[in-house]
Amino acid sequence: MTLFERGFVAHLVADWLLQNDWMAQYKSDLRHPAAWVHVGIQTLFLAVALGWRAGLILGSIHMLIDTRVPLRWWQRTFRQTNEGPAALHVAIWGDQVVHIAAIALWVFFAKKSYKE
Repeated sequence: MTLFERGFVAHLVADWLLQNDWMAQYKSDLRHPAAWVHVGIQTLFLAVALGWRAGLILGSIHMLIDTRVPLRWWQRTFRQTNEGPAALHVAIWGDQVVHIAAIALWVFFAKKSYKE
């Protein structure tokens, strides 16, 4: 697998398979333990896939994204749907695209330090 593929799979497993209802409900509140458990799982999986630096940095970025502040800014700035039946899909996919783009940027800028 390429570095990106490893990071992508690690993200999907940690964000979808290992995230339970408790984490999903409270991950946007950094004062809640669920946010820290969720980001800990993300950090661990990304560290295994891409190395400890990537795990720490991408885990921190993941936590910031999960506060939903960047997504709300993006929706306002680009006037994306934030109400009605499509709003949930727009929010979920917007969130995932930002997570995946962060992994792609990490791999792009850090690939010289990896040995594939």
